[in-house]
Amino acid sequence: MRIFLTGGTGYIGAAVLDALVKHGHDVTVLVRNNEKAAAVSAKGARPVVGNMAEPDSYRASADAQDGYIHTSFDARSGKGPATDRIVVDTLLAAAKRPRTVGKNTPATRFFIYTSGIWVLGRAPEPINEDAPVNPIALAEWRVPHEALVLAAATDTLRTMVVRSGVVYGGGDGIMGDVFKQANNGLVRVIGDGNNHWPLVYDRDLAELYAKLADRDDTSGIYHASDEADERVNDIVEAISPYVPTRPDVRHVPIEEARHKMGPMADALSLDQRVRSPRARALGWAPSLRSVSGNVARLLEEWRAARA
Repeated sequence: MRIFLTGGTGYIGAAVLDALVKHGHDVTVLVRNNEKAAAVSAKGARPVVGNMAEPDSYRASADAQDGYIHTSFDARSGKGPATDRIVVDTLLAAAKRPRTVGKNTPATRFFIYTSGIWVLGRAPEPINEDAPVNPIALAEWRVPHEALVLAAATDTLRTMVVRSGVVYGGGDGIMGDVFKQANNGLVRVIGDGNNHWPLVYDRDLAELYAKLADRDDTSGIYHASDEADERVNDIVEAISPYVPTRPDVRHVPIEEARHKMGPMADALSLDQRVRSPRARALGWAPSLRSVSGNVARLLEEWRAARA
């Protein structure tokens, strides 16, 4: 299948690109510059250099595709939500345009939008994909974007929303920050640390995207969580024996954290237990079931990525 991917050199998108190429898809990736274009080409995909906020820079490339996966987010300009809406509008319009149907053309196109579990808000008891949204401030803007994508479904367009847990693996992301702090000897935990983080390994998350693309009966919302229900304190404790010196742990009061970090403090202090029954019904099964049980491997990945 011909698939148009945003964020193919980012944390989630790079793993998704690897999975799509592994599954035999012809992937076109929107990138910002020639350096990133070279990295994408080396993985066996087709780069198109453009700017997410400027649809004319990638609209023609998007028009010829069978599917669309949006994993990118502009965290640099301060216009992330507005740019995200531009990309969603542009790619949905491309997905709805008539096309010439050949022998190998899929009967339907698809669009996969990357959201996150923070739209669900506090969830001390396990919740599924049918749970009502209750977003924290940092994720409020994603709710109407999810609704827009889901409402765009037609007989010839499957639309899906993937709500990813906190991603781990490699050298980036929130867990990468925790590894860095532990390696440096001081971990700052927001609140008392007894809150649960829904987590998912980056390669397992990518396999879910590939599975959703491969099938012609997928649509709607899919959660991606390893369902280990790990507390932040337990994760930090599990990391401690594997770093050069046992790190100090400082529990930062939420008000102090909000003053220093803004809305991100509420995200990191959320207590959530998230289940993924719709994803598992497709045969998706995470290969890693926890951070705590795989610390040695994950630290090795983190160090290799940083090197």
